[in-house]
Amino acid sequence: MTITKLTTPDGVREAYKRHFGVAPTLVGRAPGRVNLIGEHTDYNGGFVFPMAITRHALVAIGPSPDNAIEAWSVQFGESDTFEPDDIRKTGGGWRDYVRGVVSIAGKLGLTARPCRMAIDGDVPLGSGLSSSAALEVAVFMALGAFNGWDLPLLDVAKLAQRAENDFVGVNCGIMDQLVSVFGQEDCALYIDCRSLDFRPVPLGLTRSGVQVALFDSDVPRTLATAGYNQRRQECETGVDLLAGAIGRPLDTLRDVSSGEFEAYQDVLPEPVRSRVRHVLTENERVLWAVEALERGDVAEFGRLMTQSHVSLRDDYQVSCAELDLFVDLATRIPGVLGARMTGAGFGGCAVALVRDDAMSDLSEALNQYIQQTGLSPTVWLCRAAAGASVLR
Repeated sequence: MTITKLTTPDGVREAYKRHFGVAPTLVGRAPGRVNLIGEHTDYNGGFVFPMAITRHALVAIGPSPDNAIEAWSVQFGESDTFEPDDIRKTGGGWRDYVRGVVSIAGKLGLTARPCRMAIDGDVPLGSGLSSSAALEVAVFMALGAFNGWDLPLLDVAKLAQRAENDFVGVNCGIMDQLVSVFGQEDCALYIDCRSLDFRPVPLGLTRSGVQVALFDSDVPRTLATAGYNQRRQECETGVDLLAGAIGRPLDTLRDVSSGEFEAYQDVLPEPVRSRVRHVLTENERVLWAVEALERGDVAEFGRLMTQSHVSLRDDYQVSCAELDLFVDLATRIPGVLGARMTGAGFGGCAVALVRDDAMSDLSEALNQYIQQTGLSPTVWLCRAAAGASVLR
């Protein structure tokens, strides 16, 4: 099993010093996340159950000698310089996430004084582990501490989401930013995405002899943005049609009961009907999964994860042949309790619950995947990490 290069706060401090010639003032840090169950429910006002992971975005920051903000990406070896009062989209990937944070802050009267930033991270890009949310939150943490904004942490999550929605143009839900901010060690967060109420739930996997394995399929998520926005539109269409049939206003699919769906599903054309069915059943699976975990039934939790993948594959249609292959190979192993794609889909990552004594079998499944696809996937074990912080 291989892993990508890991980064550290000391490493990004040294990178800042090499590039700018002085030491930074502080470092903002925010983790990526893996969603254990509850996919494509967040923007439908539903339930999710993610955990922050031990992969992070790191932003070292210090004062600038001129009136501009300069950001330097250690990963890409690229720089971006812009004026705080004249921020425009570049279409240049990481640059727009940084600019978006400064832009959204400025619209709320939070002034970003001239500064220089060195940005690094080890959340795999384009894999469905929320490298973008980690970057947004880390930039907010760094800028907030550097400028004395003193933002409540919930506002950091909300504003990071706005940066991605309003500036970058990705219509994501709140889950990624929320868990990046509020993640806790050895816990996943049970989140109600409508009320934004959440609570940490101890995973207790170590005492069960179980680990979380992340599998990067090596399939780029080239269709993820277009497919994501299309699914959102299909869900909104389902809300409108069901509201008319049921005879009462509906804000999101969260307002539809299973009984109402069964009674009125005929008003929904395909694929809208299948999309709605996934969201409603996925919300139920999250509730059942949390209950199973709280009573120590890790096997049931894994079974629900696999059910989630089937629904994402068949009803929501956001999986791909390679992710389906890995899930099939993994779930044939007796010591794999469950597996599913995670993230927006169309490539990216899967997550599996694996007993300690099944690791060698999982490696063999990985070899079969390589032989059948010719791809170069990555698998690593991860644990639940703490949320965002500022390091001085």
